[in-house]
Amino acid sequence: MTEGPTEHPSDQPSGSWGSNPPPLTVAASVAGVQGLVLILLSVLEVASVSSDRLGFGLSTAVFFAAYGVVLVGAAFALGRRHGWARGPVLITQLIVLGLAWNLREQVLVALGLAAVAVMVVAAMVHPDTLAALEDRPESE
Repeated sequence: MTEGPTEHPSDQPSGSWGSNPPPLTVAASVAGVQGLVLILLSVLEVASVSSDRLGFGLSTAVFFAAYGVVLVGAAFALGRRHGWARGPVLITQLIVLGLAWNLREQVLVALGLAAVAVMVVAAMVHPDTLAALEDRPESE
């Protein structure tokens, strides 16, 4: 009886999601969710704009949407092992930590934000993540 070929994670292309170490997958996934939340906040901001704060509301919505799109793109690129995506993802976590500090009187919200940011930073500086991002061939 012959067995068919078995797939091994190392048989997959180096830029595929399936071959990424778990910390890199966690960081990319959470950053993608953060980007989607920003896009959702942009939609909610547009829905709540009133005529007396039209300029502020629209500029805030555009900022949230643009930042959300960039963060989703960075998360996707991080999952494909593009090193440039580290910057936007890490800077976002620093912003989230600052936001958590500003919201420290709402303890549960602040702790939730801080926990997510620390988790992503830890995943980004994990040796497996660093190795995966450094091992990416330049030809891809």
